[in-house]
Amino acid sequence: MTLAEFAGKVGVITGGAGGIGLALARRFAAEGMSLVLADIDAGLLELSVAGLVSEGVEVIGVPADVSSRDGVQTIADAAMERFGAIHLACNNAGVATGGLSWEVSDADWEWVLGVDLWSVIYGVSIFTPLIAASGGGHVVNTASMAGLTSPPFMAPYNVAKHGVVALSESMYHELEMTGSNVGVSLLCPGWVKTRIHESDRYRPNGSLNGSSNGEAEAADSPGASVSGVVAGLVEAGISPESVADLVADAVKVGRFYILTHPDWNSMVMHNTRSMLEGENPKFSFGAPS
Repeated sequence: MTLAEFAGKVGVITGGAGGIGLALARRFAAEGMSLVLADIDAGLLELSVAGLVSEGVEVIGVPADVSSRDGVQTIADAAMERFGAIHLACNNAGVATGGLSWEVSDADWEWVLGVDLWSVIYGVSIFTPLIAASGGGHVVNTASMAGLTSPPFMAPYNVAKHGVVALSESMYHELEMTGSNVGVSLLCPGWVKTRIHESDRYRPNGSLNGSSNGEAEAADSPGASVSGVVAGLVEAGISPESVADLVADAVKVGRFYILTHPDWNSMVMHNTRSMLEGENPKFSFGAPS
C-alpha cells in the first residue's frame, strides 16, 4: 500500500518537536497534510506547533511519554478526536546513551528500550488498525544504521534499533501476505544533525550515563570519549530536511528501506560478508571509505 497523496490526509509523528520529526512535519505539511505532533518535551513541542500554526498548518501537539502504551494511546485518541482519521504514523521518537555493555545500568537499558523500541511496538499496535480503518495509509518506523550494524559503546541503542528493523521487516511481510491497505517503511539514518547526542536531558529520575544513582560518567571513560566523537559526527551530519525528503519519496512509492547515507552501504555488506565467511566484526565511527 502506498500513500501517494498527502493533501487532506492526517499524519502522526512522535518525537515531532525537533530534529527529524519536525522536518518530517514540515515536509508533509508542505503538501497539505494535517498533523499531530507528539513529544515528551512539552515546551519545545509548544514552540514547534506554534511555528507551524503561524505558517497556516493544521496541527495539534500532544505532550506524551511514548515509552508507555498509555502515552501512545493518548496520542491516537487526540488524533482521532481532532481529525477523525489517521493515514500516516511516523514512530520516530528516540534517545541514546553510551558506555560499556556490562556497565550500563538497568535503568538506562529500560529507558532506551522503552523509547526506542517499545514506543515503536506500541505505535505499530495502536496506529496500524486505525490507519486501516481510515481507508489505508502508511507507517514509518525510525531505526538507524545502528540497526544494521553494531557500533561499540552503544549497546542499548543498538539492541533497540535492531529490534525495530526486525519488527518492521516482519510487519512488511505480514501486511503483504494479508493484503492490507497499510504499508510500512523502515528509516535507517546515519549521522544526522539532531540533538540525539543530548538525550541525557530526557533521562528519567536524573540518572546519568551508566548509573542509576545520578553520578555522571567519568570524563576519561571509554564511553565518555566515544560520546565526544559521536557528538562531533552528529553535529556534522546531514540535515533533517534531507532525511524528510527521502522519507516522503519512499512513502509515496511504497519503498521499504530508507537509507540516508549511500556511502555506508559497504559497511552493511561487509558485516554480512563477514558473518557468512566466519570473520570477526569490524567497525569505524567515521563514514566507511
